[in-house]
Amino acid sequence: MLPIFLKTLPFFALIGLGWWAGRVRFFPEEATAWLTRFVFYFALSAMLFRFAANLSLAELFDLQFVLAYLTGCFAVYLLTMAVAFARSLPVAEAAVEAQCSVIGNAGFLGVPMLVVLLGTAAAGPVLMVLAIDLIVFSSLITLIITASRQGRMTLSVLRILIVGLFKNPMIVSMVAGLIWSSTRLTLPGPVDEFLAILGAAATPGALFAIGASLATKSAERMSVAVWLSFAKLILHPIAVAIAALWVFDVEPFAAGVMISAAALPVAGNVYILAQHYGVAPQRVSASILISTVASIVTVSAVIAWVTAQ
Repeated sequence: MLPIFLKTLPFFALIGLGWWAGRVRFFPEEATAWLTRFVFYFALSAMLFRFAANLSLAELFDLQFVLAYLTGCFAVYLLTMAVAFARSLPVAEAAVEAQCSVIGNAGFLGVPMLVVLLGTAAAGPVLMVLAIDLIVFSSLITLIITASRQGRMTLSVLRILIVGLFKNPMIVSMVAGLIWSSTRLTLPGPVDEFLAILGAAATPGALFAIGASLATKSAERMSVAVWLSFAKLILHPIAVAIAALWVFDVEPFAAGVMISAAALPVAGNVYILAQHYGVAPQRVSASILISTVASIVTVSAVIAWVTAQ
């Protein structure tokens, strides 16, 4: 595990540097917001497009992979909701806690880190995990919260969901990359170089932005945050591993990437959703903070395990 830990350490050191810059106000919240915007709309999109443009849909989409990941996710999702209901929480809060337990930081942390640690072949499985998180679970929490508040679903809500998906630059860049890939044309040299240079900014920019955003996160509701962090960092990768390796028999390398992605800490977009709907944002904030700190050890342990298989 030590060699893997040493390889992951620079990634978390960048997060730590961003946290320090945000904590001492050298990098204020406004600067963090603009850096996040640059990474989200430009650098990460360039990286995702370039990866997808060199993949075929057949390489990206595998039904066994999708079923395994969804099975593992929903097992933990339903368990977390059951625990929330046992604490007499309303449906909306239970859904937000369940979201914390299965949505990892695949975009800002997973794509840059896992591709470097596991090789470029990891790009396809990581992109598939990211797509499932964005399309399935971001839509699911919106539907649950809306239905719990209105008591019914409306066409306007479905329209908002569809428009939101088409406006998400990560989805757009992946789809555009796959469309280019389907033409079987290679990217022109200058275009490929442009995307490579811009995409290279995604890793340090995203990790620094994660750290800077953590500087403003609170650590309230510790007991709940610890439980949600445990569900995300431990239960989620275990459930995904069982589904991938023993239920659906996913190809070993892809299964390893999937399990590693499942071990990632709670994603920042869960906080954005919680804040948008006014449902337990402080609880989510604490879960992001605790899971990110703890993942320095747990992610290294999971990656060490999957690479030893």
